[in-house]
Amino acid sequence: MTYQEKKSIVSLISAILIFGFYCAYMYPRRPEGDLMSAETFRYWGSFVLILMLVSIIAHIVISIIFNIVFRMTTGEKEPAFADELDKLIELRAHRNSFFVFIIGFLLAMGSLVYDQPSQIMFIILIASGFISDVTGSATKLYHYRKGV
Repeated sequence: MTYQEKKSIVSLISAILIFGFYCAYMYPRRPEGDLMSAETFRYWGSFVLILMLVSIIAHIVISIIFNIVFRMTTGEKEPAFADELDKLIELRAHRNSFFVFIIGFLLAMGSLVYDQPSQIMFIILIASGFISDVTGSATKLYHYRKGV
């Protein structure tokens, strides 16, 4: 298994674990009662902002730990360059990830058009962000395994 495949697997697993643990941590803190209160909007706003911050920091830390463990176990360094195949796979992964997020964004805005509670919009946005992250990692893994 190549470095890129291992990195994609670690990225996929870490995205799932980070999101799962964060949601399990935040779920009991959700406000009860009026869905249109300022407290509800404050909760969902902080949910999104803290999730982004935690996710970025956790991905950086996991990437550093992965590189250290990879180097200790194999004795190889991280590849210092990306060839055309790596760039093409990266572009396809970004395309698929952005496509999934845009579909989720449109669904979230559509939920407001059909008079759904604002919580539904936030849930759809958060879920589409998570699914787009997983889609990007899965696309990379797929193309490194099967080719372009």
